[in-house]
Amino acid sequence: MAYRVIIPAAGQGKRMGAGKNKLLLTLNDVPVLIHTLKVFEEDGKCEGIVLSINPQDEKEFRFLIQKHEIKKVTAIVPGGAERQHSVYNGLKALSDNGIVLVHDAARPFIDIETIHRLTDMAEETGAAIVAVPVKDTIKKVQCNTVTETVERSSLWAVQTPQAFRISLLLEAHRKAEAEGFIGTDDASLVERLGYKVTVTKGSYDNIKLTTPEDLFFAEAILRKKQYMERKG
Repeated sequence: MAYRVIIPAAGQGKRMGAGKNKLLLTLNDVPVLIHTLKVFEEDGKCEGIVLSINPQDEKEFRFLIQKHEIKKVTAIVPGGAERQHSVYNGLKALSDNGIVLVHDAARPFIDIETIHRLTDMAEETGAAIVAVPVKDTIKKVQCNTVTETVERSSLWAVQTPQAFRISLLLEAHRKAEAEGFIGTDDASLVERLGYKVTVTKGSYDNIKLTTPEDLFFAEAILRKKQYMERKG
């Protein structure tokens, strides 16, 4: 199923403590942003990429896009105060039809097989997300005291991409804007419409680079991917 993708990339990444946009940090001498863009650049089913960015990063981002021969970026739009606003700005740059993915720029390890499984599901159901089952025991804590141990068999950790019919996601964002609602992800906006969101299992390698420690995991994932490619 053909699709387009919105990649919000306007966050400051304060928890990374890099002193600059974390997407400019490098893995194997290639910026994180480019690792992410290349996944979609190389997927024949991706018809276009919309980047939502901080305007102060635009010059450097455009330079990197040109340097690394990323051809599918069809629009660069300003980000907003919240990630949700950045996605909405990206949606406004698309026509109101087809399937759109929303993907975190700081998740460079998403694989094309998962993307295709997700987009096929979204075409069938209208809304689909990638997630993985929670591994750890989860406890509710108040004032440093456990109040409940949560039964985890039904708990999933949500990742991106998330995929939707464009018309449905636009409706969800318009309603959220009108009511001043800020959701934790795009799926939560769609859920508020009473719409069912389906789930496909992702990979534990599809991490989001948020803190300095995540860079060590990222380097390990890259080494594993390179080993598997050599192994054939």
